[in-house]
Amino acid sequence: MKNIKAAAICAVVGVALAGVAIAAPASADPISNSYTLVGSDTLQDVSNALVNGTAITGSPVRTISANGTLGSFDAFGSASVQIKSAGPYFGRPSGSGDGVKALSRSIDGAAYTATNNTTPAAVITGQVDIARSSSGPGGNANASGVLAYVPFARDAVSYAYNGTAAALGSISTAQLTQIYSCVAGANVINGVTVQPLLPQAGSGTRKFFLGAIGVTDNAALVSCVTNSGANPSFAAVNENDGTALSAVGMIAPFSVASYIAQTNGAAFDRTGPAALGSPISTAPVTGSGTTLAANPTYYASSVWGRDTYMVVQFSRIDSSSALFDQGLADLVNPAKSKGLTNFSSGPATSGAVKTKFGFLAPSSTTILRANAS
Repeated sequence: MKNIKAAAICAVVGVALAGVAIAAPASADPISNSYTLVGSDTLQDVSNALVNGTAITGSPVRTISANGTLGSFDAFGSASVQIKSAGPYFGRPSGSGDGVKALSRSIDGAAYTATNNTTPAAVITGQVDIARSSSGPGGNANASGVLAYVPFARDAVSYAYNGTAAALGSISTAQLTQIYSCVAGANVINGVTVQPLLPQAGSGTRKFFLGAIGVTDNAALVSCVTNSGANPSFAAVNENDGTALSAVGMIAPFSVASYIAQTNGAAFDRTGPAALGSPISTAPVTGSGTTLAANPTYYASSVWGRDTYMVVQFSRIDSSSALFDQGLADLVNPAKSKGLTNFSSGPATSGAVKTKFGFLAPSSTTILRANAS
């Protein structure tokens, strides 16, 4: 397995800009004159803060490139996006799976079709540079693969719920397995009828959560929970959106980092009535309100903790390749204090920004290779 060659990573990424404010939700998508990021909702808020500039750590931090400003595109919004000047419109990549698929089509030139909308297929060669992914390559892993999964940060997954902590704050992993497997009667917890929700198809959080509870994501699951199963109120919703939990008893997988960022004011708050539960004896967070922070013990869980990634074309960050791109390589070099994958602790670093958004340092800095999606 190759790593980025240190000798080739020498340009400075990012500058500190005086007076940069915390990034607010954008009213319209950007059009990048440089590199573009699409994919995971879990990583979009912190990516937007880094790309647009933030002073949340007390020092201004912004990730830029010598080639121009970056464009980070939300997972949800209009059905179609145009992400580079004069580029084609295509279906918005909503989630990790769609983000990696769009990057793959940007590399191989085949037509791209978004999973969750009816935007016509489009050829998007060269349009996507980086895919935000809240999960690793899984079955696509290949030591000689075209994609490079560069570790970004450590996150964890739990579930959010609408109800009281006494009733729904501690639903065990085994109980979640039964609920999402539609075992008769399993969806009644402490007298409350639980209505399970899942993020949209292609969501890395959906994939991770179902893997953690050992439930296969297929047509049988969807048929079971929507038609004749024990949980007829099942639905798919936008990930990490607590406002979707509109009735008491509703539960849904939730990124712990996203919940922290929304609750402590780092990101736009869409938690709504949702509270964060725990499927194990350890709480996902410490503190409360604006002091909410990641609990390292929960994040270290081999079941519920996860590393997240910035995914790029490997040949573009390999200095021995004819396709080597110094600017892109710098962006995903963790040694660069304001690079996307940095996890230093100083207030003028990207790592400090990620901490404010509920993330911890990744468990490994090893780049993973994978086949195109």
